[in-house]
Amino acid sequence: ARAAAFAREHDADVSGGYDVVERDDVDAVYIGTVHTTHVELALRALAAGKAVLCEKPVTVDAAGTDHVLAAAAEARRPFLEAYKYRFTPLWAELLRRLPDVGAIRRVEAQSGFAAGSRGGRLFDPALGGGAILDVGGYPVSLVVGLLGAGVEVVRAEGSVSAVDEHAEATLRAGAARALVETSITRELPVHTLIEGEAGTIEVPNVWGSRSVSGSALVVDGRFVEVPAVQPMGAEADAVALVLAEGRVEAPEMPWAQSAAIARVLGEWRGALR
Repeated sequence: ARAAAFAREHDADVSGGYDVVERDDVDAVYIGTVHTTHVELALRALAAGKAVLCEKPVTVDAAGTDHVLAAAAEARRPFLEAYKYRFTPLWAELLRRLPDVGAIRRVEAQSGFAAGSRGGRLFDPALGGGAILDVGGYPVSLVVGLLGAGVEVVRAEGSVSAVDEHAEATLRAGAARALVETSITRELPVHTLIEGEAGTIEVPNVWGSRSVSGSALVVDGRFVEVPAVQPMGAEADAVALVLAEGRVEAPEMPWAQSAAIARVLGEWRGALR
């Protein structure tokens, strides 16, 4: 009923099932279902020749992510993991400013919220529940984006019931260290700190919201403002651009980084178990 109402408002068709991915008039598919269904739907869409924008995490483990990325490579179709902040002017400006602070030595990043109840997919291990898979990928993806795909977990701790409810980890890449934290039982700061050999970058809110991206960073005490965008729209724009240019990867979210993020999330979850 909700899909039908949306379709009427926008003069669009509505489908009652996932067979929509095989339609000839569909160029790209956005997968926003529960984590455990991503592999099946991504493989189906890629086999049908569609570009795919897949919600994070790509899958619940590194092997599944590698499988999907290999299928995208074989099909020669675009595949983008939907870390929405990666497609915003704020992320581009952050990367542009990194040389100003020299080699990175330390990063602090968090992402967490209070779910309010212990029902639903977040607390169901059969549906890939838990803080690390749901929002832990945000700080991990930021660290991978800053330090490279060789990031590894060197320390992990947290609160675990049927799923990981709150978790912290220390990540390492060469001489750099990163402290990451995630939760589905408490609100965590959205402030991010990057310390380099020659200065610091602070980002008041790198993640933004579903409707508005973050728009400011502070480089060695100097306030820098960038345009805010609709981040989920920016993801869709990136898919359209990749299709138009005949590419299969987007520079904002390369496949090697998606694979590394999946590996680190698995290491973090494994360390808690």
